[in-house]
Formats: sequence, C-alpha cells, structure tokens
Amino acid sequence: MSMSLKGKRGLIMGVANDRSIAWGIARAMAEAGAELAFTYQGEAFGKRLAPLAASVGSDFMVDVDVTDDASLDAAFAALGARWPTIDFVVHAIAYSDKSELTGRFLDTSRANFKNSMDISAYSFIEVARRAHPLMAENGGTLLTLTYQGSNRVVPNYNVMGVAKAALEAATRYLANDLGPDHIRVNAISPGPMKTLAGAAIGGARRTFRHTEENAPLRANATLEAVGGTAVYLASDAGCCTTGEIIRVDSGFHVLGMPQADNL
Repeated sequence: MSMSLKGKRGLIMGVANDRSIAWGIARAMAEAGAELAFTYQGEAFGKRLAPLAASVGSDFMVDVDVTDDASLDAAFAALGARWPTIDFVVHAIAYSDKSELTGRFLDTSRANFKNSMDISAYSFIEVARRAHPLMAENGGTLLTLTYQGSNRVVPNYNVMGVAKAALEAATRYLANDLGPDHIRVNAISPGPMKTLAGAAIGGARRTFRHTEENAPLRANATLEAVGGTAVYLASDAGCCTTGEIIRVDSGFHVLGMPQADNL
C-alpha cells in the first residue's frame, strides 16, 4: 500500500507558526502530494499563516472560532463549496488559561475547566460532525493531537491533562460511530516539543530536557517524525488503523523510572 497522499485533499486546523506541530504535519502532507486548506483564528494568526500556506501551494484560508457554531458552519460551508469531498482533517487546537497551568490542579477554576474542555476536546466532536458529510461518500481520516498528560500526571499540565483524556475518549467513540462510513479517527501523542503551545506549560524547558535525557532513543520528537506519522495515518497504508493513540515520543511512555544515570 502507498503512503502517497497524491490526489487527496484536507483541512489543517491550528497552525500558529512555522514551529507548530500542525505545520509539521501540513508540510509533510504537502510533500506527500496532498492539497491543503487551512483555518486560523483572528487576524494576527491569519497574517502568520498566509506565507506558510502559500509555501505549500494553498490559497484557501478561513477564519474560524471553534467555540462558535455559526463560525464552524460557515467555515465548513466554504470548504464544501471549494471541494465537494475531502479526505482528511487535522485538528490541532487546544487552549487553557496559562495562569492555571502552574500550581495545583485542585485550584482549577470552573470557568477555565469548561473553556479548556470546550476548545481542547469538544471542538473535535463539532469538527467531526461537520467533516462527516464531506467524507461519507469515499471515507476519510480525522486526526487530533494529544499528550501523555492524559493518562499520567505531568507537573503543571493540570486541566489540560483532563481535557486530553476527554479528547482521547472522544477519539475512540468517534472511531466507532464513523467506522461504518470508512472514516478513521486517530490521535497522535508526541512528546514535549518546542512549540508556542508547549511554551505555555510551566517548566517546559526542564520537561523537554528531562525527556531528551531519559527517553529510550535519547531524543525528543521532531516535527518531521510527527508529520510522517500523520501522512501514514491519512494514507492508504493506514486503512485499517482507527481509534488509536499513536505515540511519537522516542519511547518515553514505556519508562517506569528515569535512566539509572539520572536517578
């Protein structure tokens, strides 16, 4: 089976800059032959995205707020008007109040809990609901991004860990719902990466250094590795993979303790 994406079209949601995981995925998919559309939120992110989109031959960008049903409806209506069918959607959207990503999870506010869950988990369900009609005829792939803080306690990850746990559960339930229409739903779980989102987590530099020193491969994930994984999942080679959380973390998730030299 081929890992080519030639002839496939899809939507990338969540590119913040050229170090975004979403951008690493977009670039890899474009190199594999895919035709891409992009979403962004707000003028500032649109200005950052425009030259990146152009560099992979895309002239389709649409502003969308995933907490606003009308905005999502308009975005997918515009996408459907451009392309009657699509083959994949990459959902790389998450948010929490930075001030609550330090200290104790116990102190999470109700307002930030709701907002974090809405943007980071529920939005994937809303996106899947709207992407479904564009994939129902030929099948397709829905991808989202998660992190190991969903199932293990990571200092300062706090409410985002709970949101990612919900996102992973949603991935499994969506995979079951959409499987009869040959739509695959998976999540990629990279290790710590030097991204705009990652920098918002308290102690990010120490976490990055710790995983690099202790992961079996003694390295952190790269944009290229995550992008290659996304290409596999969206390609024909991934036709029998759904409901999975694919870890791209140099093996860090298998450890029970740090390496002996670092104890």
